[in-house]
Amino acid sequence: MATTDEASVPRFYSVAEAARILGAAPVTLYRAIRAGEFPAVRIRGRLIVPASALEAMSATTVSHGSLVDAAEWTSQTRGVGR
Repeated sequence: MATTDEASVPRFYSVAEAARILGAAPVTLYRAIRAGEFPAVRIRGRLIVPASALEAMSATTVSHGSLVDAAEWTSQTRGVGR
């Protein structure tokens, strides 16, 4: 059973929300998603970004203490957890 804290944390973000979190323009994120350079889920015509992808990307940046290129990171993490 989920706790109140777990229930209030989103599992997915809209592209606009994810772009705001990343400090990027939504159009930039849409382009990266279409190019396969950023993880997203398509449900019918709507794209959503897994919160876990943003968290994992952030954790990688912090643990490595350096720049993380989203396209490279996405290609390296494909298939992980499948």
